[in-house]
Amino acid sequence: MPLLIVILGILLLFLLIARFKLNAFIAFIIVSLAVGLAEGMDLETLVAAIEDGIGNTLGFLLIILGLGAMLGKLVADSGAAQRITSQLVSRFGKKNVQWAVVLTGFIVGIPMFYTVGFVILVPLVFTVAAATGLPLLYVGMPMLASLSVTHGYLPPHPAPTAISEIFQADLGKTLLYGILIAIPAIAVAGPFLSRFFTKIPASPLKEFVNPKILSEEEMPGIWVSILTALLPVVLIGMAALSGFFLPETLWISKAIQFLGNPVIAMLLSVLVAIYTLGLARGRTMKEVMTSAGDSVSGITMVLLIIAGAGALKEVLIQSGVSQYIGALLSQSSVSPLILAWGIATVIRVCVGSATVAGLTAAGIVLPLIGTSGVAPELMVLAIGSGSLMLSHVNDSGFWLFKEYFNLSVADTLRTWTVMETTVGIMGLIGVLILDAFL
Repeated sequence: MPLLIVILGILLLFLLIARFKLNAFIAFIIVSLAVGLAEGMDLETLVAAIEDGIGNTLGFLLIILGLGAMLGKLVADSGAAQRITSQLVSRFGKKNVQWAVVLTGFIVGIPMFYTVGFVILVPLVFTVAAATGLPLLYVGMPMLASLSVTHGYLPPHPAPTAISEIFQADLGKTLLYGILIAIPAIAVAGPFLSRFFTKIPASPLKEFVNPKILSEEEMPGIWVSILTALLPVVLIGMAALSGFFLPETLWISKAIQFLGNPVIAMLLSVLVAIYTLGLARGRTMKEVMTSAGDSVSGITMVLLIIAGAGALKEVLIQSGVSQYIGALLSQSSVSPLILAWGIATVIRVCVGSATVAGLTAAGIVLPLIGTSGVAPELMVLAIGSGSLMLSHVNDSGFWLFKEYFNLSVADTLRTWTVMETTVGIMGLIGVLILDAFL
């Protein structure tokens, strides 16, 4: 019976979001109430569980995602993203332009939310394709594969960061493992796969052909741009690596761990960006802070969706459903990583949102973390991979791609959906390979 209640709850979530177009946060709260009442929780306990779930989930994430949004906004507004794109394309040359845009998407995609990265970088892709005479999808798909992978796999993006917190996974290890898995996933879903799309007639709409291009003087230098954008990765990655090579008692190890704490790393990165991409470029502190404030307002709904998923997760735990499902899943002979990936995939197909799919799946498979012996970091990445699978007409990213590249629905399914599915499958393969060695 508990399993049937969860299935009906997910079906209700799907109907509310996909069929009735209800806001995802409201839908999560309604489903949380419905599941809790169906499980026999009294109303007072149920409401308290929802409040606890929202508070516990947002406590850590509010800082990380807020600072991450500020960093991404500064990278975009300063012209650092344009500088990285133009320099890498220039250095790599026409023959290797795909790898230039892959690297651009990866560097810019880490600190920047997916939609923001898409809107900033795709017009630059149009410019590169026009300048080189190469097919648009041949240039664009590698960039989008890179953006998609950073969105689904890597902190400080919302879903992987939130799932890491739910599973109590080490954020540094999640980032390092995610990068290892991301490299082959991007290579296959981007440069390799895009070679089969060159005959598909994609063309940018006229509104996107002439994006605002900054002059050389208006953009920061290439190394300043790259180092500022990647500073969180450097700090968090150093902390994760030091745990493997340095004794915890050494003062230098403690210092690296402090600097690599996700909150400290993101705070330092924003402070550095305020200077290197703001004040040092002649912008006033008021202008920089206005930009930072605007960035935070843009992630409000993302935070609410994550909060709603946290509420459902807490209801599943306090009602006993989570333990019941965990016991059932633990008896399965299928790898917990494949189970987690499969559940995320099913929810993704039904609901559309990768964030919703990842967070909902995390709440369902949470009991497996303590009983399966699988590294929680790999479970984060398995769910992240599944949450990218089979994007179709109920996913906003699907329509964003379709409209920007001026494609038919059929061609969007043949390109975008295939690319996203390839990313998801490659992610699962990478997770299973890493699991064999850890």
